[in-house]
Amino acid sequence: MSDTANSTAKTDEERARERLIDLAAKFYDQFDSGDVPEMEIPTRTKSNIVFDEDAGVWVYGDRTSTRSANSVRGARKLLKASYAIEFLARQLEEGRSSTLRELYYLSESWEAEEAHFSDQDESNQLIEDLEIVSGVTREDFHMRPEESGATLMGPLELREQTRRGEREIHCQKDVGEGGYQIPNNPDTIDFLDHDVDFVLCVETGGMRDRLIENGFDDDYNCLVVHLKGQPARATRRITKRLHDELDLPVMVFTDGDPWSYRIFGSVAYGSIKSAHLSEYLATPQARFVGIQPEDIVEYDLPTDPLADSDVNALESELSDPRFQSDYWTEQIELQLDIEKKAEQQALASRGLDFVTDEYLPARLDEMGVL
Repeated sequence: MSDTANSTAKTDEERARERLIDLAAKFYDQFDSGDVPEMEIPTRTKSNIVFDEDAGVWVYGDRTSTRSANSVRGARKLLKASYAIEFLARQLEEGRSSTLRELYYLSESWEAEEAHFSDQDESNQLIEDLEIVSGVTREDFHMRPEESGATLMGPLELREQTRRGEREIHCQKDVGEGGYQIPNNPDTIDFLDHDVDFVLCVETGGMRDRLIENGFDDDYNCLVVHLKGQPARATRRITKRLHDELDLPVMVFTDGDPWSYRIFGSVAYGSIKSAHLSEYLATPQARFVGIQPEDIVEYDLPTDPLADSDVNALESELSDPRFQSDYWTEQIELQLDIEKKAEQQALASRGLDFVTDEYLPARLDEMGVL
């Protein structure tokens, strides 16, 4: 590992640990001065999530909530926070890492029974609270989700920092058909060189494999990013870095249903769940190149009928700030009218090569990408 990279990694670890210790010290100072310990965080409800029109992402509003030891419930939350802070600070000091799932089980070994988490949702939420109040991401706490397995494939050369040192990898020549697996913390990656003209984020594994088998990454100098459904934070982070640092267009290719439109929305504008990290994760310049309701009609694609939940989701999207454009209004209203949805793989009804030879080239040319 280079001295510069090592220094940067050390600085990130030290900064994260110092912020955590500062939080614990604040609790101690409150005790010492005779005040009831408390922790103030943005109110994490849907009503306090607002769409920042200028930045084009979801952010928290002005409302805040106070976790105070003035109540039994509040005292338990602060106790759990204190134990978690101690664990994370020690983990950073030792240069170790753990998963969100492991943290939930680790709490069972904590001395105070009241500090044990009742379920993983509770421990996950606490880590998010600590991110918000400390201004440090969980990746810098060395906390990992369970393996996401999302991958890249295309003409990109990068350097990854690993515990065994630096690795330089070409995301076509040095990987198998499965591609390069995105690490939990993409900020450990340096982009070295590339021949990429655009990034194509693909929802499903089947379509990702079809594109690679047909050589779409070679033919169009495309970096294919497999989203694996609703994309993990690491996937959204590296996509944003590819756009911001390499000035690459980002296109999102999904199924034609309301849940897939929200996958696009998550990549482009962020999600309500991670509103505190929107500027770190979201790529507002991303564009939708997925299955459109008008494609269902034009190509007479195999479809499934809309379920009641699909209809409700589409109607909700008509008032969602992320979909407030003439394009989305027209497409959503058309889908409600035809009462159908279609998967990416439905394009195979016109031949296995149709998606790479005709559909995507035509869409991308129309959008000025090719």
